Amino acid sequence: MLPVKWTDNARISLYTLIGFIAEQNPFAAESLLHRIEDSTLPATTHPYIFRPGRVPGTREIVAHPNYVVVYRVQAECIEVLDVLHARQEYP
Repeated sequence: MLPVKWTDNARISLYTLIGFIAEQNPFAAESLLHRIEDSTLPATTHPYIFRPGRVPGTREIVAHPNYVVVYRVQAECIEVLDVLHARQEYP
C-alpha cells in the first residue's frame, strides 16, 4: 500500500477551491473536501486504476463530476499534483 503525498501546489488548489465554496455553503465545502481526499484512497492499493492523464506520466481521478485530481505514481508514494475544475483548461 502506497501512502498519498499531496504537493504544496495540490494543497493550495484544494484549499482555494474549498474556501471559495465555503463562502456560500460551508457544509457542501466540507463534504467536497472529504470526497476529494477520499477519492485518492483506491490508488493506494491499485495505483493504475484511474484513467491516464492528459500529461504523460500522470493519472486522473474524477473525484466529483466537476473536479479532477491529477496524480503521479512514484516508487514510494502516490503524489497528488493538482486539483482541477473539469472545465479548466489543462495542461
